[in-house]
Amino acid sequence: MHSPDPGVQLAAFTTLGVGGPAKWYARAASVEDVREADAWARERDVPLVVLAGGSNVLVADGGFDGLVLRICTRGISKSSDGDEVMVSAAAGEPWDDLVAWAVGEGLAGIECLSGIPGTVGGTPIQNVGAYGQEVSRTIDAVTVFDRVGKTMMRLTADACEFGYRTSRFKARDAARFVVCEVTFRLRPGHATIAYPDLITYLEGRGSGAEAATLDDARNAVLAVRRSKGMVLDAADVDTRSVGSFFTNPLVAEARVVEIEKQAHSRVPTYPAGPGRVKVPAAWLLEHAGFGRGHGAGAVGLSSKHPLAVINRGGASARAVVTFAAEIKRRVAERFGVSLVPEPTFLGFGDDEEVGYLSRT
Repeated sequence: MHSPDPGVQLAAFTTLGVGGPAKWYARAASVEDVREADAWARERDVPLVVLAGGSNVLVADGGFDGLVLRICTRGISKSSDGDEVMVSAAAGEPWDDLVAWAVGEGLAGIECLSGIPGTVGGTPIQNVGAYGQEVSRTIDAVTVFDRVGKTMMRLTADACEFGYRTSRFKARDAARFVVCEVTFRLRPGHATIAYPDLITYLEGRGSGAEAATLDDARNAVLAVRRSKGMVLDAADVDTRSVGSFFTNPLVAEARVVEIEKQAHSRVPTYPAGPGRVKVPAAWLLEHAGFGRGHGAGAVGLSSKHPLAVINRGGASARAVVTFAAEIKRRVAERFGVSLVPEPTFLGFGDDEEVGYLSRT
């Protein structure tokens, strides 16, 4: 690892495009660089935080008073395991590059996760999911650097404690591990299409979901995501975001009746285990008065998707936090549902509004 650079602005390394400088900044092109960065931070009693693709992080205007380590490792390899194929990818590998590679190899399991920004290393942390797939369903193991034991570890999928948009890397061990490599268990075969938007898209082009190839699925996902402004595109005014700002809440089935009474409308729900259903956060926002394009000035909602809080240009992190907190507060007041934010908040300390946003 080269000596860390001081005062590097972080906004350029995030998809939202806001935030101040890191006190120190370094790049890790190898696992050894990760070890050296950890040692450098320990020797100076400096907090260390890992930044990969920057697609799921909101950096404070004051930046981060510590070392920000950007993971830039690359590489993809595969091996056979019976009828399945084990695919290992370095944490710094762009996620969509891996999906495109898998589709090109005829390997199914992650094709519906096309177009998601960020890197491979970020996917197990968030248990990234979209259009009926989650990475936890295909992850076989995650190779990490353990900052407590100062050693490399290989954690099985069960040991990762995956949940809905979370894992042990995001919860109880948020600062302990640095993800270095992820191994996926994929299978040769056709795509599995179950999400209504994808089925509608494919049927509109004269092909059924049952006969969809992996290429068909990837193209459908990219088209649907693009229509919602969820594909990075410098020419799109809605492109600067963290994707969906809030997760879809899981509520007791009995709560649905009360929500419908408040909304005077039928609630679309999806099964989420015994006695619980998933309610689309976008539906809650729209019925609480936050429709597409809501908000004036630099911060608002995407004109294509109400869950994307966007930076229209020149936005501050403070304005984003205030806007998101207003949304959460109004949804809670209207429906009694507490929304959970998807992004990680970096450099905010014990900020009151961020504390409110993070509470469940």
